[in-house]
Amino acid sequence: MTASDLASLIGNTPLLKLRNLSEQTGCDIYGKCEFMNPGGSVKDRTALGLIRAAVASGDLQQGGTIVEGTAGNTGIGLTILANSMGFSTRIVMPMNQSREKLEQLELLGAELELVQATAFDDPNHYVHRARAIADKLNEENPGSAFWTGQFNNTANRDIHYETTGQEIWQQLDGKIDGFICAVGTGGTIAGVSRALREKNPDVRIGLADPMGSALYHYFKEGELLFEGSSIAEGIGISHITDNLAGTDIDFPVQIADEEALPLIYDLLAKEGICLGASSAINMAGALRMAESMGPGHTIVTVLCDYGTRYQSKVYNPVFLKSKGLPLPSWL
Repeated sequence: MTASDLASLIGNTPLLKLRNLSEQTGCDIYGKCEFMNPGGSVKDRTALGLIRAAVASGDLQQGGTIVEGTAGNTGIGLTILANSMGFSTRIVMPMNQSREKLEQLELLGAELELVQATAFDDPNHYVHRARAIADKLNEENPGSAFWTGQFNNTANRDIHYETTGQEIWQQLDGKIDGFICAVGTGGTIAGVSRALREKNPDVRIGLADPMGSALYHYFKEGELLFEGSSIAEGIGISHITDNLAGTDIDFPVQIADEEALPLIYDLLAKEGICLGASSAINMAGALRMAESMGPGHTIVTVLCDYGTRYQSKVYNPVFLKSKGLPLPSWL
């Protein structure tokens, strides 16, 4: 196998059978290994979809600057692609995200601005700050910058429909009963669910929502309400994005960190895969869906990114103890 460029390495990730969860439930539970993308996360697909659509529309010109507000992974994906395609990046990131993601963005050459973590309706929110930067750059030099706007730019949802969802269906020969994952922008769950339900309308679609997010109550009761908090980064929101709008979720569950984190610690100790907290939330959601559906079903979730990207938090006993969270047995 050969590849012509970095973009051609994105996607076509394997499905990994999660042995412990499958044995525990009598279901076949698989994780889509998105941590195997070249930038290390599922957000490489989003970044590729956003850039391709912007180039095709003429909104992103050769040599232009890509601007985005991100919890980190989309920024990493955008930056590696920008480096390989002749663009530059300006990334706005909340300062409460992991040190490892910040350092990786700097290593990759992104121009990085850190801002306070605030509510989405605050004009200083990282998403709004990124848009303001792009607007200013274009005022100074028209057409020089493009704000990718991953939350409401439906090129995000489209690439998951075109790639992730199709891959899952093909990899399982259509033998899938349920798909569940958390929401950051909504692109993954919306695109995958559309792809799967076009082929089988009975595929169950689940939302694994961390504490501190408002989506569980929205899909359960019709109101955007949130409670508690989570250390998971890049997932959990308090508004309905354009990517998520119209997606039919028939199995929303709310997942606490205390329930989720032991699953990734067991996965590392017993199956050798080191993942982050968003994958833990997804795995806990898949476990809940399997228990709800009963033995004999096939369920897929997303293994978002490597745990090494969160070593200073998710695998740090001092940090975990400060939050009252469970520790890996070996730390």
